[in-house]
Amino acid sequence: MSAPIRTSAFVGVSVDGFLARPDGALDFLPEGGGEDHGYAEFFSTVDALVIGRKTYETVLGFPDWPYGGKPVIVLSSRPLTLPSEAAASVERMEGDPAVVLSRLAARGIRHVYVDGGVTIQAFLAAGLLDRLVVTRVPVLIGAGIPLFGTLPADIRLRHVSTRSFPSGLVSTEYAVAPLAPEGAGG
Repeated sequence: MSAPIRTSAFVGVSVDGFLARPDGALDFLPEGGGEDHGYAEFFSTVDALVIGRKTYETVLGFPDWPYGGKPVIVLSSRPLTLPSEAAASVERMEGDPAVVLSRLAARGIRHVYVDGGVTIQAFLAAGLLDRLVVTRVPVLIGAGIPLFGTLPADIRLRHVSTRSFPSGLVSTEYAVAPLAPEGAGG
C-alpha cells in the first residue's frame, strides 16, 4: 500500500476574498520580489501541481513559467497549448479529484499543490484538501472571482498559524478537517 498523498493550497486573496478580478486579472497581488511570505519554502515541498484550465491560461500570460520543471496537471476536457519552456512538464487530465489523486499517487507523487478557484473548491467539496494557506492582501477590490463558492456542507478548519508581514499581508494556515459522513450532524 502506498503512502497517502497530501494536498495543499497556497493562495493570495484580497481582504474581501477574491482570487482575481472578474476578468481574471491579478494586478492587485504584490510582485514576487521583496518579502518572503513562505511561498518558496512551501513550493520546495511540492512534488506536482494540479490546476484548472483558467489558472493555466492565466499563468501562460506571465513573463516566465513559474513552476520550473515540476509536473503540472491541468484539469481540462479540451487540448492544451503547451509553451516550449513547460511542454515536458505539463499534462492535461480529466476526472474528479479522487481519480486525479489516485493517478498521481500511482506515479509516486506525495505532495500536490492545488491551485485555481474552481479546482480548490472541487477538492474542498470532495474532502480532499488537507492544508490551506490563505494570504490576505491589504486591498478591497469589490468584485471578482471568489476563493470559496457554494459548498455541499460546512467544512471545518483548524487554525495552525498566522503570520503578518511589514507590507500588511497576513498569511493564515489551516488544516482542513475531514468531511463528516453524509447524514452525520455538524
